[in-house]
Amino acid sequence: MILNPEYDTFTSQGDNHSMTSIETPLREDAFVKSDEEKIENIQKYFSLIMDELGLDLRDDSLKGTPYRVAKMYVQEIFSGLNPANKPSISTFDNKYQYDKMLVESNISFSSSCEHHFLPIIGKAHVAYISNGRVIGLSKINRIVDYYARRPQVQERMTVQIIEELKKVLNTEDVIVVVEAGHMCVSTRGINDKSSMTTTIEYSGKFMSPSMRNEFFQLIAKKSIT
Repeated sequence: MILNPEYDTFTSQGDNHSMTSIETPLREDAFVKSDEEKIENIQKYFSLIMDELGLDLRDDSLKGTPYRVAKMYVQEIFSGLNPANKPSISTFDNKYQYDKMLVESNISFSSSCEHHFLPIIGKAHVAYISNGRVIGLSKINRIVDYYARRPQVQERMTVQIIEELKKVLNTEDVIVVVEAGHMCVSTRGINDKSSMTTTIEYSGKFMSPSMRNEFFQLIAKKSIT
């Protein structure tokens, strides 16, 4: 028997892959506690989950799992929730006067579905046209990684990446494509092992179909197969 009277509503919302805002939903006091306090509390709560599942936490293989999961949540896969972990991005003068698109493709990332806390594994493809400033190539990867390391909806993550790049580069000429497999689709519900989800966001000069087509042709050679 399901004790939560809103179970059907929650299930429907999750399957519909809905999101409530562009910003990741966070309480105002989200970072009052230290990482150590959060790890200690999550360790306790996860021990209760494992216990309810009937697992024997006295077993040598299992007794360290609650701590490992707690540390992983706070310091690894959800570390992008904390603004303190946001990568520091410096821009530089475009001394080469390069005025065509710069494409960074096949940026691998791991994220987590906020509806089921199951992995999202994929790649992002990003391009921008300099408005006089450029950033180091690895910084694009770091921006993708930062927004991926939190409970996510793929549509939101795509928008967050492009908005950050537009802000950092001071240009509207940015395009972002995200392709990913969702384990909430492949390991539960429909159990579809082969489907991929693709999201795209663009602005500025990439509103031009010819500009977008040039970008698509470039990433098609290296996109996920």
